[in-house]
Amino acid sequence: MSGHAPPEVVCLGESMVTFLPSRPGRLADVPSFTRAIGGAESNVACALAAAGHRTRWIGRVGHDGFGDHLVETIGSYGVDVTAVGRDPHRPTGVYFRTDEDRATDAHEVVYYRAGSAASAMSPATVPYDSVAGARVLHLTGITAALSADCLDLVRDLTAPRPGRPLVSFDVNHRPGLWRDGSAPEVLLELARRADLVFVGADEAKALWGLKGSRAVTELIDGPETVVLKLGKGGAEVIDRRPESFAGIEDFADIEDADGVSHLVRPPRVDVVSAVGAGDAFAAGFLSATLRDLDMRTRLRHGHLMAAAALTAPGDLARPPRRAHADRLAALDTDAWGTLHLGPGWTGHDEERPDRTGDDQEVRTP
Repeated sequence: MSGHAPPEVVCLGESMVTFLPSRPGRLADVPSFTRAIGGAESNVACALAAAGHRTRWIGRVGHDGFGDHLVETIGSYGVDVTAVGRDPHRPTGVYFRTDEDRATDAHEVVYYRAGSAASAMSPATVPYDSVAGARVLHLTGITAALSADCLDLVRDLTAPRPGRPLVSFDVNHRPGLWRDGSAPEVLLELARRADLVFVGADEAKALWGLKGSRAVTELIDGPETVVLKLGKGGAEVIDRRPESFAGIEDFADIEDADGVSHLVRPPRVDVVSAVGAGDAFAAGFLSATLRDLDMRTRLRHGHLMAAAALTAPGDLARPPRRAHADRLAALDTDAWGTLHLGPGWTGHDEERPDRTGDDQEVRTP
């Protein structure tokens, strides 16, 4: 982040060094791994920085080589890492995973994060001044699950106060981190304290037994905006301010006491790796939010950023150039419905075009 301008977005949470397998199969059978980085909040920060926004990542890493690698790699995306803490007594977290999709039974993840440097984050180690002045503060439910101190920190940052940034909260339920059974209560509490909430339909069902956007917004009754992620079915935004949909003329919205809702289905995507798509979607939606674009366009930018992640290996992918994404997000309903994106569609690989129909190809400039 250049100069002394305050960040537009602050993302706070644990990042870890991740080891990616050299081939598919059980962890017991994988002979070697490639080092990368992983972390929901830093993924969002990196994607937003690559899209041209001023971002800051706040986390805590050990005084070790893995911590050096995380800070240097995240900083290389243009993210401000000056507020990252270094812990002399606790290590940087690491994890290993298989190559299979996270939704399948064959997918394995082994975390070595208990007692990590990030788990020692607290209101004492992360002062509120480090997030003050930002337009958006992005948090996830993962941080709240790391330790009692981390939960105290998330509660402190989401407490009402004058001049608080818009709080974006991704529920990001990780069942393995909530061994005490408190996830439904705690994640609902934090979601209600946010201004913008991202939650998957599968998460809402698993946590609270809810199905459908109306049931979700009736329960999560604090935020002005809730984005319900439906997987291959798309994403639905529910906003309590009808004026947020001004200028959108060619969709059938549903308005009731809980607000106005709008569903946007994703383009067809040739998936390379499903890892990181949810974080990329949040980054795309937040990028469009920072630009004050309408709700349909925010959802479309979320889908496009997710498509960039889906069509590239690893947790992080370079997003499409803003002008290219804007052109695709502005397509009429029929053209959006036939959009087909494959590896290289973002324009960073000139050899591979994106496809907007069965017989039409558009090469990224």
